[in-house]
Amino acid sequence: MARPHEELGICYVVVDGIEGTLARVELPDGTTEDWRLAGLPRGVKEGDVVRIDVQGGDVEMEIDHEQTDRRHALGQRQLDALNAGGPDGEIDL
Repeated sequence: MARPHEELGICYVVVDGIEGTLARVELPDGTTEDWRLAGLPRGVKEGDVVRIDVQGGDVEMEIDHEQTDRRHALGQRQLDALNAGGPDGEIDL
């Protein structure tokens, strides 16, 4: 997680998974870290995009619902495209 006094500006992370009191988040560079769920915005869920604004030593976090919806729509389009090329009917193994 960002150090409290570091000047980062705005960045986005994606909540990749939640287990117990920890949330696995994907950082902007594609790496993941486990963060305390209590440190994230209330009501955050898997797949949510969290906007983090670090200014003057203050850290503000909020769920970016617009980015989250965009990301979900993109994922659905990619899944639909993959399924469109699949076989029709029954699959014999």
